[in-house]
Formats: sequence, structure tokens, C-alpha cells
Amino acid sequence: MILADTHTHLYLEQFDNDRQETVKRAMEGGVNYMLLPNIDENTIGPMLSLAESYPGHIYPMAGLHPTSVKASYKNQLDIIEKELQKGIYCAIGETGIDLYWDKTYATEQKEALRQQIYMAHAYKLPLVLHSRNALHEIISLLKDKSLPRTTGVFHCYPGSVEDAKKITDMGYLLGVGGTVTYKNCQLADVVKYMGLSSIVLETDAPFLPPVPHRGKRNESLYVQHVAQKVSDILNVPVSEVAQHTTDNAIRLFGLT
Repeated sequence: MILADTHTHLYLEQFDNDRQETVKRAMEGGVNYMLLPNIDENTIGPMLSLAESYPGHIYPMAGLHPTSVKASYKNQLDIIEKELQKGIYCAIGETGIDLYWDKTYATEQKEALRQQIYMAHAYKLPLVLHSRNALHEIISLLKDKSLPRTTGVFHCYPGSVEDAKKITDMGYLLGVGGTVTYKNCQLADVVKYMGLSSIVLETDAPFLPPVPHRGKRNESLYVQHVAQKVSDILNVPVSEVAQHTTDNAIRLFGLT
């Protein structure tokens, strides 16, 4: 059984004491693919260092996280575009809009996302979208006819079945992570309705650990728990969940 964790921040300091062991545990547990979303210019170096150590297993993305968008965001985007010219990235991400933590730079966040949509089109890469408290804003932006059509993933999908239909109709997939294991999480209803063709699995490690690891550091191995929960929701073998979601990831991100 081969799994893909399509969203994991293994380069962050939370893994400084056991990064190699964490990757080894994941790979021994069948997690053959681990995709690293970038945050800002400061995370590019650590992210690339990790990806270069595990070719064919760990893949980097280039993008500017919405909570890192400040007054100087254009300089950050220039750095991201120079990185993209290297041709080593599997996606533009993590980008999007976050109106939960701070709305000070909401206008700049939207403009930064617009610019990264253009980058995704130019470099023929999928987008990995962060949409906390901003799902409808992002859907509206993606439907803007003045912008090029793109594809990608709504990371840690937070919305309803109705919104999920709109998103998949635009050619996007839904990122399903540890929150699907939480009680009273509407994501379970979304998974049940949308099925395996519409989702990829993720952890968002070290954040959002699944049951039974809540309150602890998350890691890529725990995508197993996400796969098992999806298996339970859909009443299909976990091996089938792994096959379909990994195939979805391979197709979308061009993994080899």
C-alpha cells in the first residue's frame, strides 16, 4: 500500500531533533510521497535541503503563504518567481487567503494570490490553496474570467458539500487531513458525498494531528490514520483509498 502526504512541513524546527527518523518512519509505513509547501523566502533553503536528500520521495513547492503577506509581499513574490525558473517544483504553494488571524493585509493577500495564479498558469503547475475563513473569496477569485484557468488542491478543505461541488467542477481537488478524524467534522460528510475521485490525503504536519494523536506533534506517517478514516466513511478497503488518492496526487503534481 502506497500513500501520498500531499501537504507536510517537515522542514520546520519542530522536526530539527528527529527529521531523518520521521521521514524513515513515514517511508517504512508506506508513505512514499511527501510534498512540502513553502511558507516564505526563509523556508526555501531548509525545504530544498530536505527535498534534495530524498529524490523521488520528497517534493518541494514554491509559494507565499497568505499569513506571510505583508507590505513587502511583491519582493517575496519576485523571489518565488526566480525559484520557479529552476523547474524543480511540483506546485505553487502554499498560497491563498487567510482572514482568520489578521485582516490587515487582506487586499494584499488577494493580489498576491492573483499573481500566483498567473505563475501557476505560466509554469503549468497546480496551486495549493490555504482558505481559512476565506473559502468563498477564493472561489470567487478562481471564477474571475480575467484570470487564467488553473487546477490544484484546496488544502485542509473547510467547506460544505455544496462548495465542494463548485470546487471540483473547476477542476480542483479537496485536501483531506487529520480534521476528518475529529468529532462532528463536516469534512466526513463531504468525503462521503464526493468520493475518492475528488480528494488527496495530507497531514499538514506538524499541525492538525489526527485522532489518536491530538495534542501531539503531527508527522507524515499519520496520514495512515486519515486513510483509515476515509476507508471507514466510504466503507471501502483502506488499500483502495490509498491507491485512488495516491494516483490522484501523482497525476496532479506530476510525481514520478
